[in-house]
Amino acid sequence: MRDDIRYQVLVNDEGQYSLWPAEHEVPAGWRPDGKTGTKDECAAHVDEVWTDMRPKSLRDALA
Repeated sequence: MRDDIRYQVLVNDEGQYSLWPAEHEVPAGWRPDGKTGTKDECAAHVDEVWTDMRPKSLRDALA
């Protein structure tokens, strides 16, 4: 595994998270959440902030 690749954490409108190479353009429907780092650092961040895997629309419907 290459450890020189920088990643950023992306989030979509449903509150779902993804890791994306920092040098790539952010795909439509996603936005950076502000975290950039190694793959392990970004994955740890996602583990901290993505505590409910259900899409936002489902969480809202059940609230």
